[in-house]
Amino acid sequence: MRLVILGIFLFCSWKAAEAQGCVAIRSNGASCTMDGIHSEAMLKESRPWIFSINTRYFKSYKHFVGTEEQKEREEQGTNVINHTFSTEFGLNRKLNERWALGLFVPVISNARSSMYEHYGNASKSPNARRSTHSFGLGDLRVAAYYWLLDPVKNSKGNVQLGAGIKLPTGDYKYQDYFWKNDTTKVLGPVDQSIQLGDGGTGFTAEYNAFYRLTRSWSLYSNGFYLFNPREQNGVSTARGSAVSPTAIAYGSDVMSVPDQFMFRAGINYSMKHFHFSGGMRIEGLPAEDLIGGSNGFRRPGYVLSAEPVIVYSLKQTQIYAAVPVALVRDRTQSVPDKIRTEKTGVYAQGDAAFADYSVNIGVAFSLK
Repeated sequence: MRLVILGIFLFCSWKAAEAQGCVAIRSNGASCTMDGIHSEAMLKESRPWIFSINTRYFKSYKHFVGTEEQKEREEQGTNVINHTFSTEFGLNRKLNERWALGLFVPVISNARSSMYEHYGNASKSPNARRSTHSFGLGDLRVAAYYWLLDPVKNSKGNVQLGAGIKLPTGDYKYQDYFWKNDTTKVLGPVDQSIQLGDGGTGFTAEYNAFYRLTRSWSLYSNGFYLFNPREQNGVSTARGSAVSPTAIAYGSDVMSVPDQFMFRAGINYSMKHFHFSGGMRIEGLPAEDLIGGSNGFRRPGYVLSAEPVIVYSLKQTQIYAAVPVALVRDRTQSVPDKIRTEKTGVYAQGDAAFADYSVNIGVAFSLK
């Protein structure tokens, strides 16, 4: 089951970076692209180490409130544009046929351009659109994995469970300059969507399941959830300016530390060295955490995508490419939105920018 294990670890080593937009999910979970793929050569391989490199890029620029696209933002040129590039390095150690450990280290590079964070959306200046950036180490993750059934005796199907800890190693107070006019700029924390970390110590739960229908066809299902008990990280959302009384009144003056989730399911087809997968994928962050408080600024929501994957495998190597294409994008109501609705009697729901698709590529090697 070595290829299965290698595929599962590629799944576990990479996450849904930023959930294709301003819904801020960082590279510390699973983007799940290489599960349940089989190779007779890899099944005979006994190397205990797996080293993986996984990269994801997307451009988010379309704004949504709920599932309704705010097309006027693009037409007016006031939309926010995020470019997100993340690379995660994974090192996994098989302890025996059922137990394994993994270490995952993300490096992130983000760029965000907007008008409202700088001169303001009403500005007529040709310089009104400015950019902020972030680059560095993200939040590290370590995890342990266990096959419920003996992989040697159950090659037709199995379920792997995983549990881990996410450490706040990424800079969650990253700062850059915000321009107020052609000559004045202030230094402040960048937007939550391009921060390198969330500032919380989290706990992860995962499952990876496959079932072989025939020699060529198999089913897969994967799930990942990050529990972030910390409620807020204390970072201001004012971008170097004074915090507004409105933000304080509704609890959006500091950044929250949200949970996040991802689930996938689909079917694989294997043909010699090539493997093709097609399925559905949903990823995002909830408005309220399962453990701990949920106050503070966040952009909750989710993306439902159709996800094609192609993999080329050799005895000790796998190379893959995946392009999840968004079918549904939903920016849900946050806790500050709910507080504002209750206090004013007027329904409030913020927006978020999403991408049309993301590009994912990666490689994994089994090592002695």
